[in-house]
Amino acid sequence: MSTGQHTMANGSGSTGARVPARLETDSVVDAAMRLIAERGWENVSLRDIAKAAGVPLAALYARFPGKTRILEAFTERVDTAVLSEHDPEDTRGEPARDRLFDVLMQRFDHLQPYRTAIRSILESYQRAPSQALGGLRRLRRSMTWMLDCADLTAGGVRGEMRVAGLCGIYLATLRTWVDDDSTDMATTMATLDGYLRRLERPIAMVEGVPEPGRAPAA
Repeated sequence: MSTGQHTMANGSGSTGARVPARLETDSVVDAAMRLIAERGWENVSLRDIAKAAGVPLAALYARFPGKTRILEAFTERVDTAVLSEHDPEDTRGEPARDRLFDVLMQRFDHLQPYRTAIRSILESYQRAPSQALGGLRRLRRSMTWMLDCADLTAGGVRGEMRVAGLCGIYLATLRTWVDDDSTDMATTMATLDGYLRRLERPIAMVEGVPEPGRAPAA
């Protein structure tokens, strides 16, 4: 697995020249995640992020009127990284559990450099659960894309069940991941595999297919 490349780019605010939108977004996201890791989510202001990213506060506000919007941009960047590295055609013959496992572990691999910042954000959400509502909407959107990446439908009743189940699995595994200091994420992999196996039975019942390792009823 690859940790990917994370580009740092400073925006230019003094000359009035515009930098490409993607580079400016990455500059702000990288600055925000770095400050959150150093100071904690609750102790970082938008002014701090603008200064660290080298952009005027007004320019930051125009694109990111709140810190949660910066988190959304970070999430979209991770989604894009996973989607760009994974071709469903390459794994179409593999079991669904294995495909989901590979996709989600790719996602955790991209999150690794930001683990301290993400831990701080999760701890803040635990203290103020109302803050997490927007994060749950982002999570649902991301998990829908991860299902598509694993060549699994997210539409209809079965799709809704998959999305809801995968959101729960991802959040539960995320709690393990933030404290997993192993170099190969062995604890995270074991946790994710265990949760995915638990999901197989209800999915199999809804879809009317045999459970893994069990013959169909006569």
